[in-house]
Amino acid sequence: MEHDEIVARAKDYIAEEGDPAFRAEVEALLKAEDWKELEDRFYRDLEFGTGGLRGVIGGGSNRMNSLVVSRATQGLCDYLIKAFPGKSLSACVAYDSRRYSPEFAEITARVFAANGVKAYLFSALRPTPELSFAIRLLKADTGIVVTASHNPPKYNGYKAYWNDGAQVTPPHDEGIIDMVGKVRQAKSLSREEAMKKGLLVMIDKEVDEPYVAMVESKLLRPALIKEMASKVKIVYTPLHGTGALHFERVMKDLGLSVTTVSEQREPDGAFPTVAFPNPEESAALKLALELGAKVKADVVMATDPDADRLGIAVPDAKGDFVLVTGNQLGSLQLDYILLTRRELGLMPKKPATVKTIVTTDLQARIAEKYGATCFECLTGFKWIADLMRRFESDGGASPAGEGYEYVYGTEESYGHLVENEVRDKDGISAAAVTAEMTLYWRSKGKSLLDRLQELYLEYGYYEEKSINKYFEGPKGMDVMKGIMEGYRKDQPKSLGGIKVAHIRDVKSGLEWDSGREGAAKKVDLPASDVIQWLLEDGTKVTVRPSGTEPKIKYYVLLRSEVSGGARGGEAAAAGLPAAKATSAAKAAAIAADIRKVIGE
Repeated sequence: MEHDEIVARAKDYIAEEGDPAFRAEVEALLKAEDWKELEDRFYRDLEFGTGGLRGVIGGGSNRMNSLVVSRATQGLCDYLIKAFPGKSLSACVAYDSRRYSPEFAEITARVFAANGVKAYLFSALRPTPELSFAIRLLKADTGIVVTASHNPPKYNGYKAYWNDGAQVTPPHDEGIIDMVGKVRQAKSLSREEAMKKGLLVMIDKEVDEPYVAMVESKLLRPALIKEMASKVKIVYTPLHGTGALHFERVMKDLGLSVTTVSEQREPDGAFPTVAFPNPEESAALKLALELGAKVKADVVMATDPDADRLGIAVPDAKGDFVLVTGNQLGSLQLDYILLTRRELGLMPKKPATVKTIVTTDLQARIAEKYGATCFECLTGFKWIADLMRRFESDGGASPAGEGYEYVYGTEESYGHLVENEVRDKDGISAAAVTAEMTLYWRSKGKSLLDRLQELYLEYGYYEEKSINKYFEGPKGMDVMKGIMEGYRKDQPKSLGGIKVAHIRDVKSGLEWDSGREGAAKKVDLPASDVIQWLLEDGTKVTVRPSGTEPKIKYYVLLRSEVSGGARGGEAAAAGLPAAKATSAAKAAAIAADIRKVIGE
């Protein structure tokens, strides 16, 4: 972008931004003639993607600030009014503990109000899953949660939801994006005027209480919990986010002993004790693991700042805590839920489970064992919610006909959903089920790690490896685009020395056996910038640019047979370490080939 254009965009922003702090940032940059920083802030408008906004907080068109948030909300209002002509519209608005989250949430509510859309605004920070629940409970037409999930402290975001409580999907996502792009001036009412007109309504306990009751109602073995609750210790950290409010309440109601990490209990958008407030990162759980070892906890649990993700760690036979991956926890939960439903006679006639295309195939094997059908969808929980909607539709619009009933959905990035009342991942209900599951296997003389090993012995050892590379700045998107285009021009013949047997390009909507492009078949998935390679040994490698961050993501899913696994005992004990070593060697070789492409 030319120098004069950047200066012009910066001056226009200063004239339109209502927040003096954000204005001052840009004014200072102009005065200092910091052209590099100004280019990064103004080379584009922060993209309103299919899930909403996410970016670094600050002044500029490529930043999260009051002006960007108000324009996004105005575009959403314009789309709603067009989509529902003559309807009395309403919206729910929630926010997490990040910097400017309360301010951005109130700006959002005031823009809704100015457009005649009644805004239900939570009086204080709340978990993302409760926002989804509130939309359905209050029969709202849309919803916004101000959060950047587990991103570093400098980020904030804005996630848009539809009237079913799920993040927006086609055709609404593209329609909203189009409307947002046309906005030049957003309407707004003052807080006082909006409340006086009944267009801004504060909410809290009228949603909190039904939400907590719903979470507790999803537990399958209340008698077991009552009997054994005193025998299990839980250490918990909300990582300075929203989770403590409902997590501690639910666990207390169940009679479970919870020790919360005091240094991380209070909401704080600076996240002073962690570099990344992400339960996927072992460093983020350092304080929780230390406390877990001190009190001899049976399980350590962590939710991310908006409490939609859950991570756990459990002690091994030596008492050392082992982090459980999202794939592993999802597999354990699925196994427990289906086992329990079958045992208690609660299994639907046509049970359906859902996983994303980058989630372990172990879950499909588990579902098959219990007579459930495992459906696949694109990455992102909105696609799991989309299948839930289709299962419920009268026309039998699900991929395999009508009559399916949703039982469980999960994605590898620590997202789990055990209920129908929420249409996004829910770290609170996932934690409650994990607590019950821990008690159940304890009653059988087993730990969660013991059960996980049993699953590996029965189905084979499944392992996953992820590789991420950030490409920030004006040229970052072009670099990632170039990587994807390079793969499409010249598909790899092998990865890690293992031949590529099958290719699936979700963007083109085609898949084919390697070397047989002419015999390609259609992919039954919405178009998305994703390529998958199935290697001849069954390993699956996926690459996609992130939809929320400036990075490209690779997922490597491996399976190794466990020698002697079916027989158990000493043979299995010897076979599992060998299977793990085999998978680790394959993963390392594949990763080396990937890093040659991304420049590491």
